[in-house]
Amino acid sequence: MTQPRQFVVEADGGSRGNPGPAGYGAVVIDPVTGETLAETAEYIGVATNNVAEYKGLIAGLRAAKALVPDASADGALLVRVRMDSKLVVEQMSGRWKIKHPDMKPLAAEAARILPPSAVTYEWIPREKNKHADRLANEAMDAGKRGKQWEPSASTASLDTRGSASAMDLPPVSGPPGDAAAGAARALAGRTAPEGTADTAQAAPVPADTAPVAAATAAPQVGWAAPDLGAPATFVLLRHGETALTPEKRFSGSGGSDPELSAAGRRQAELIAGALAARGTIEEIVSSPLRRCRETAGAVAARLGLEVRIEDGLRETDFGAWEGLTFAEVRERHGADLDAWLGSAKAAPTGGGESFAEVARRVAATRDRLTTRYAGRTVLLVTHVTPIKTLVRLALGAPPEAMFRMELSAASVSAVAYYADGNASVRLLNDTSHLR
Repeated sequence: MTQPRQFVVEADGGSRGNPGPAGYGAVVIDPVTGETLAETAEYIGVATNNVAEYKGLIAGLRAAKALVPDASADGALLVRVRMDSKLVVEQMSGRWKIKHPDMKPLAAEAARILPPSAVTYEWIPREKNKHADRLANEAMDAGKRGKQWEPSASTASLDTRGSASAMDLPPVSGPPGDAAAGAARALAGRTAPEGTADTAQAAPVPADTAPVAAATAAPQVGWAAPDLGAPATFVLLRHGETALTPEKRFSGSGGSDPELSAAGRRQAELIAGALAARGTIEEIVSSPLRRCRETAGAVAARLGLEVRIEDGLRETDFGAWEGLTFAEVRERHGADLDAWLGSAKAAPTGGGESFAEVARRVAATRDRLTTRYAGRTVLLVTHVTPIKTLVRLALGAPPEAMFRMELSAASVSAVAYYADGNASVRLLNDTSHLR
């Protein structure tokens, strides 16, 4: 029996503006020798990151198929696709639902190229996808000059030589199980149940980008800290205003779960436009509370991304203080308020959460998300207390620092997390997009 040909396909796509001028790149690699067998890239005009990534996948699969004359026959070809797009990998593997109308036909087209049993999908961090990334950028550079990418002018293989070798490439094997099921569903126009933060499979993380939770050496600080590759960067977005926000009322996870006000919806649209222009967000994760889901939805619609829900990002439960102003709490529950202001272990009246309890919850969520999104830039749409907690923990500041930070509605902060356990606060309470 003839053994199937085995290839690794690495693909990527990008957009300078999201949407903006976009291009893709893909490379076919021999998994035994690490040799580059084929390269392809193209400038595709104005598109989103996700459209460009899917176009790169399609081009890579076609390039692999072209190397094997009888590739359409079941068992003639096995391909392991490696991409740094968690969205494409999870959707094509059948673990995430495909909602966006631009993505569905592209996923179906990718699924038709080879038999579903011939393809598996694997997430890799961006630094392991340098070859395809360079090809995509070459295509966008060519488009900027009014031309198309030319293989003869490419230096991607030279520039990334050594970034992948036969030792880096996992064996290609089959049957691919859920990948085949995902491809079959995409081909048939059906989709798998949408993944959630608690159930979706975490992305594999290689040793040189190990997550914070896996670091064993004591963290180094300051200028002596080693460069351990691209960090997990969390862009922290506080939700837009609700009717309770201007009145400065306690609004946590134990209250009425208010929707965005008209002002809050305008803020959500403004931040969506600003983030689209920046073009760096790769994933969106939201608190389950309505005001965050609505804010995240506005951004997701603009960026063409899915929103994943993470319960650990919910706001503090303020117990009996929900819906009250600070003055009203002082009047009704003065002793409890004084205790709360004096100790992170004190909880609001009526069984609310203490800041210490929230800190444990948020820290566990941080560790889980830094593992899942190593090397990625992720928008976390959440609330005042979780954002202040992440910033406080990153700075190593005491609990009382919580009362010394200002966070406006629809403001943006950012923290980067490195593999050695270090964190870097890069932005706090930016509201320039609202002006």
